[in-house]
Amino acid sequence: MADQPITLTPQGPPRTVLPDEPAHVRHAVQQALAAGGEEGRSLAAAAVAANPRSLLAWHALGALGRDTVERYAAYRVGYHRGLDALRANGWRGSGYVRWADAGNRGFLGCLKGLGEMADAIGETDEAERISLFLAQLDPTGGPG
Repeated sequence: MADQPITLTPQGPPRTVLPDEPAHVRHAVQQALAAGGEEGRSLAAAAVAANPRSLLAWHALGALGRDTVERYAAYRVGYHRGLDALRANGWRGSGYVRWADAGNRGFLGCLKGLGEMADAIGETDEAERISLFLAQLDPTGGPG
């Protein structure tokens, strides 16, 4: 049995696309990011409180966190919520989750941010695992 080749479909591994976030959430996140600083962080926190399943809101809260640990925590919550969302949308632990699909950007942004913060706090092995995971999810490069 081990000598038999594995045949993939012409499309390759399956691709999971999360639904786009609602317009009001995207708007709230854009306002938070545009404001920046403490005001932006407060706006991002309000967006998370109003939309706790929003991966974009968690990503914004991570991006606007006051310090590395706060940013790490927000990105980690977004990452775990993202895994739940992916599973609910058919992902089974493998296959593509591409940056080109707008609905995936909150999750991929949280994952990238989590890797950066893990590296910043000296969790090198976690940062390396996340880097590999991102490359597997989107071999085209994902979030810049």
